[in-house]
Amino acid sequence: MSQEICIVPFFGQGHLLPCFQLCNHLTSINFNVTLLISSNLTTSVPSSLLQNPLFQLTIIPSSPMSLMSPPSPEHHHDDLAKGLQNILSNYHRPSRPVCAIVDVMMNWSNDVFKKFDVPTVAFFTSGACSAAMEVAIWKAHPLDMKPDEIRFLPGLPEDMAVTYSDLKRRHHDHHPPPPPRGLGPRKMGPPKLGEQPSWLDEIRETIGLMINTCDDLERPFIDYIANHVGKPVWGVGPLLPEQYWKSFGSVIHDRDFRSNRLSSVTEEEVVQWLDSKQRGSVLYVSFGSEVGPTMEEYTELAQALELCEQSFIWVVQPGSGRPGPPHMGLRGKPGSSKPETEEGYFPDGLDSRVGNRGLIIRGWAPQLLILSHTSTGGFLSHCGWNSTVEAIGGGIPLLAWPIRGDQHYDAKLVVGHLRVGYMVSDDLSKKVTKDDIVEGIQRLMSDEEMKKNAEVVSAKFRNGFPRSSVAALDAFKDCINQRSV
Repeated sequence: MSQEICIVPFFGQGHLLPCFQLCNHLTSINFNVTLLISSNLTTSVPSSLLQNPLFQLTIIPSSPMSLMSPPSPEHHHDDLAKGLQNILSNYHRPSRPVCAIVDVMMNWSNDVFKKFDVPTVAFFTSGACSAAMEVAIWKAHPLDMKPDEIRFLPGLPEDMAVTYSDLKRRHHDHHPPPPPRGLGPRKMGPPKLGEQPSWLDEIRETIGLMINTCDDLERPFIDYIANHVGKPVWGVGPLLPEQYWKSFGSVIHDRDFRSNRLSSVTEEEVVQWLDSKQRGSVLYVSFGSEVGPTMEEYTELAQALELCEQSFIWVVQPGSGRPGPPHMGLRGKPGSSKPETEEGYFPDGLDSRVGNRGLIIRGWAPQLLILSHTSTGGFLSHCGWNSTVEAIGGGIPLLAWPIRGDQHYDAKLVVGHLRVGYMVSDDLSKKVTKDDIVEGIQRLMSDEEMKKNAEVVSAKFRNGFPRSSVAALDAFKDCINQRSV
C-alpha cells in the first residue's frame, strides 16, 4: 500500500503553482498525496491533477476570505485550524499520513499536525538563495556598514557579498495575516535587517526542508542552509509544468495547463505579434500577479517604453500601483476581451503612440509562451522565483526590478552570481526613473556576452527535470521509509 502525504499550500499563484507540481512529482514516486486546501482556492487546482488516481483534494472548511486580503480577522484562521483538526480527527483512510509538507507561510499548521503525531517538512516555494541570505545577513550583523563598505558572508560565494545599497532599499514588504489564536506566536514575512529569520524557529521540529530549486542553480545555498539547520534539505525543483521540461527549444502553450485565465488577448494574438518581430528583439515586461511598482513608477515605465524604441510586451495587472495584491481587482469572464478592473494604473494612449512596436496585455499573459518564443530577448521582472527560473530556463536575460522580500535576493543571484542580468537601478532606496529604465533596457538588450551567459545557464535545463532533483525526491522517500520502519 502506498504511503500517504498531506500537503498544505499558501495562497497566491507563486505558492500554488509549485505546490501542484510537487504533488505530481510525489505521486510519480508512488506516494498517495492529499492536498489540504481552503474552499476559496479549489478552482485553482488543475484538472490534470484531479484526474491523477494517487491524488486527493480535501477541503479545509473556511470563511471565503480566510487566506486573502491581509490583514484578515483572526477568526478566519481559527476556522482553518479547526477545520484541519477535524479532518485529522476523522481521518477515514486506512492509515494516518506518514508526513505533512507545509508551506513555510502556513507554519501555524505545524502545531495541528504535531497533536496527531504527523511529522512535518517545511516547504519553500522560493529559492535557496533567499533563505540562505536571510540567515547569513542575520549572522553578519551589517547594521553598522559604511557607504563604501562591502561585507562578505562566510560560507556563501563572494559575489553575494552585502553592499551598503543592499541595506538602503525601500521596504514594500507586506506581512501575511496573523495565525490562529491558541497556536502560539508567529512572525511571518521577511525579517527586518539584523533580525533572526522567523522560519528558523518554525522549522526546528520539522524533519527536513524542501526547496523549489536544484543543484545546478543553487548548490552553495542549499549546502549553506543544510549546514546551518543540521537536517536534510532537498532541492526538488524548479517545480515547473511537465510540458516545460519536454518542450525545450520550442514554443510552450500555457493554455495546455493554465486555462481559464482572464486576459485582454488570446494566445494566438500573442504568437502572431511575436512572429512578426526579429529574433531576440522583444522586451517582456511583467511584475507577476501580486506585486508591482508604485503608481508614479508605472508612469516612468510607460515613458521609458515609449522613449527607448524597443519592441515590447507589457503585462498590466488590474489594480496596478495600488496597495495590496493587484490580482484581487480582476473581475469578469474568462475570454472576455476587456476584463473589468479596479482603479489602477493603465498607460492610456501608449498603445496608439507606439503602434505595433508594443503589445499591452491587461490581466493574465501566457508567460511561458512569451519566454519560449525566439523573438523574446529580455525580461524586465520583479524577480519572483517562478518568473526568475522560467526566464533562466529559457535563456532570457533579466532586468531586475525587485519589489519586496526574497525578490531582492533573487535579483542578487541573477546579477551577481549567475551573471544573467542587470539591476534596473543601483539605488532602490529611491524612485526608479524613466532614465534608469531606458538605460537598463538598452544595456540589457545590446549585451551579447550577457545573452551567451544566459544560454549557457539555460543549457543545464536542456535534458529535462534536473537529475539532482530526482535524486532529492528519492532521498526524501528513503527518509520517510526509514522513519516508517
